[in-house]
Amino acid sequence: MSRPLSQHATSEETLPVGAEGRFSSQSKEERDTGLYTTDSGSAKKEAPEAAQDPDLVTWDGPDDPHDPKNWSKSHKWAITAIVSAFCFISPVSSSIVAPALPAISAEFHVTNEVEQNLMFSIFVLAYAFGPLFLGPLSEEFGRPIVLQLANLFYFIFNLVCGFSSNKGEMLAFRFLAGLGGSAPLCIGAGVLSDVWRADERGAALSIYSLAPLLGPAVGPIAGGWIAQKTTWRWIFWSTSAADALVQGLGLIFLQETYGPKLLKEKAKKLRKETGNERLKTAFDHPDQRLIAKLRHSTVRPFILLGTQPMVQVLAFYMAYLYGIMYLVLGSFSALWIAKYHESVGVSGINYVSVGLGCFLGAQFAALVTNRIYIRLKAKNNGIGRPEFRLPLMVPGSLLVPIGLFWYGWSAEATVQWIMPNIGICIYAIGGILGFQCIQVFLVDAYTQYAASAIAAAAFLRSLAAFGFPLFAPYMYKAMGDGWANSMLAFIAIAIGLPSPLLLWKYGPMLRERSPYAAGGDR
Repeated sequence: MSRPLSQHATSEETLPVGAEGRFSSQSKEERDTGLYTTDSGSAKKEAPEAAQDPDLVTWDGPDDPHDPKNWSKSHKWAITAIVSAFCFISPVSSSIVAPALPAISAEFHVTNEVEQNLMFSIFVLAYAFGPLFLGPLSEEFGRPIVLQLANLFYFIFNLVCGFSSNKGEMLAFRFLAGLGGSAPLCIGAGVLSDVWRADERGAALSIYSLAPLLGPAVGPIAGGWIAQKTTWRWIFWSTSAADALVQGLGLIFLQETYGPKLLKEKAKKLRKETGNERLKTAFDHPDQRLIAKLRHSTVRPFILLGTQPMVQVLAFYMAYLYGIMYLVLGSFSALWIAKYHESVGVSGINYVSVGLGCFLGAQFAALVTNRIYIRLKAKNNGIGRPEFRLPLMVPGSLLVPIGLFWYGWSAEATVQWIMPNIGICIYAIGGILGFQCIQVFLVDAYTQYAASAIAAAAFLRSLAAFGFPLFAPYMYKAMGDGWANSMLAFIAIAIGLPSPLLLWKYGPMLRERSPYAAGGDR
């Protein structure tokens, strides 16, 4: 029983383990997709194997309603909203404890500043390890089941954080909660890659990418007032209550989006209906043992991080941006309490500047990203390239150091409270522009392995978010606010400015040589 290949049948789905050899005589684009590319990507025809194999099950044409990319816009936006909500709640939990650290430390008799900050940052240390297996597992077993089980894991251990009786319990429960909470950070990008086409997904990814930056900014605002008006334990109970609501919506509205998984289910149904046991998809490999597939998928993020220059460059810059963000989040409240003599609750209000910067950056990115991509694609004879996602990184890489200089020296001089907040807002705008450009580029460049590429970037990013707050107290004591933030700004210039320029020039060559990236223009 033959099924004609859709234009989008497998172009953005994971090539099965061991499949490379079967396509060795084709070009990289054909090998990756099972299609011949004839022009800009809008006109494709079946590869010989698909045309000659009557037992290959694929989509029923380019308009197959079962293909997630053909779902209605309202359906796609509902999925985007739920996934983004998952991605918001977990980062809120990562930072909501910041204003309450003095109260928690006093109750648990923790006097060492590093140990105090460890209770804050250990949550994001788990972010480094969760995506290494959660992202690839979603590529093997499907998106919703992995996402929702991991979120349930987060819900339970975040809830029991509120019942901690000592430092050890708090550290253990925080780490385990972060492990489950890391799932939407890597799986979410894969879900959006499943349902949105390349020239549509800019706005959706801008909203999704806002969550892990806006969440940490919102957390301390709520955390400060909760800690001041009730008890620090309600910080954890309230976030778990909010997560339960999102989990309920996910159980109702989320459904499988991963193309290979849907095609396998279709083939299974057809085998049952027709009795033809030879029916298969391009992703079926009965001779591949499950443990070998899991080992391969779990190792893949390390392979990308170790062998792909594009992943290395962007993951390193993303890690630096994220590390600075958590350094600021961890030390921001202390600045306002110690130097501006504000209460815990009032000090949390200053985090609005971080959230405002993230919001403005995300709105600008949502408005401009797709327009830039479409315009550059039109100038390139209708052929899209992942590099067309990079232009906004340039202004972003300039705003980051400007904001850090502004924040550092205004805090050093203890000038009017609005000035440090303006600096942090500028930094946050630049940070989210860079963050979102990186996120969309990785999804476009590694469409088949989007979750693994995001997991690789998340590994470095989360290590930085864990480590930066630990040395922050010593850095600020030794250098002061002015020079400490100036040093961070100079490093941001050295890393951020060359990255988009180098990838713009060498990106196509690197993709063409990569066995994992989308090699040709699309």
